[in-house]
Amino acid sequence: MSVITHIGTAVPAYCNQQSDIRDFMLGISQASDYEKRRLRLMYAKSGIDQRYSVVKDYACDINERTFFPKTQDLEPFPSVEKRMGIYGENATKLGVSAFEDAGIGTDYSSITHLISVSCTGMSAPGLDVSLVESLGLSPEIVRTSVNFMGCYAAIHALKLADAFCKSEANAKVLIVLVELCTLHFQKEDTLDYQMSNLLFGDGAAACLVQNHGEGFDITSFYSKLYLEAQDTMAWHISSTGFLMSLKTEVPEVVEQNIKEFVESALHKSGQKISDIDAWAIHPGGRKIVEATGKALALNATDLGESYGVLKDFGNMSSCTLVFILKRMMAKSAKKVFVAGFGPGITMESISLQKIG
Repeated sequence: MSVITHIGTAVPAYCNQQSDIRDFMLGISQASDYEKRRLRLMYAKSGIDQRYSVVKDYACDINERTFFPKTQDLEPFPSVEKRMGIYGENATKLGVSAFEDAGIGTDYSSITHLISVSCTGMSAPGLDVSLVESLGLSPEIVRTSVNFMGCYAAIHALKLADAFCKSEANAKVLIVLVELCTLHFQKEDTLDYQMSNLLFGDGAAACLVQNHGEGFDITSFYSKLYLEAQDTMAWHISSTGFLMSLKTEVPEVVEQNIKEFVESALHKSGQKISDIDAWAIHPGGRKIVEATGKALALNATDLGESYGVLKDFGNMSSCTLVFILKRMMAKSAKKVFVAGFGPGITMESISLQKIG
């Protein structure tokens, strides 16, 4: 069996209140008064209190900005090169902080595999090589990178870790996820960009998967691709950053399909919905969590950790589910179902059994 034995998380220095980010967005918006009233309502109903960022510009005076120009219209708007430069300066440090928070110890030589995960930064040599150097990992370590899978990427990384553990008895697989979503802010007054700007925050997470120990035993995986809805969620690269398309139809797609998806996933592991003690549903937004609860007849308490992480951190893409699992690690729930959603639309899940 493969077990998630250690989990760590980290956030950057700048904690921005959702109300301050709202004011920043309203201050640079060219939208009509009606659209600005709608934007205020969207922020009020977001279910988010605060989000973290590697830049302070979303909640500071215009003269204190370090990322955006000190201009009302943010021109000249930061290029993708500038955004990737800041990613390079911060991603490894944040990943190392998450690793240290996991409390894995000091014997890094026994770590056999490294899986790095991100959809908000890209380079070669990249995050994986930088982590090997910063953590003093073996130069012979097996490295794998998971990129551009978005919010469900943590489950895919765990799937790879599980396969490594099953193929090697002594495998110790370190997964490090880093997402600096706030670097990719876009200022156009479209509903897609307004939704993205409202939801995403920065964070990092790390976990260790091995064939023994206490923690979350990995029981099974299940995934399904919904091609008919693929245009509702996507990432694209532009000269001013990575463009996140998140359409308002996504919660409806989730609500229409999640029950059949969960039942199929649980059937694979010989379980049913009533067997599950705890639910780790990726909070892509408040409406997505609500849609899941409605379809599965779950209440706010059942989905408490998903709502809680959304409230405290926003949507940190691939890191978010690991933040939820860290909170669940300290609790008594035994059978945990984890689900994430991402471009495609893809639904990914993992069934876990708490041991120890």
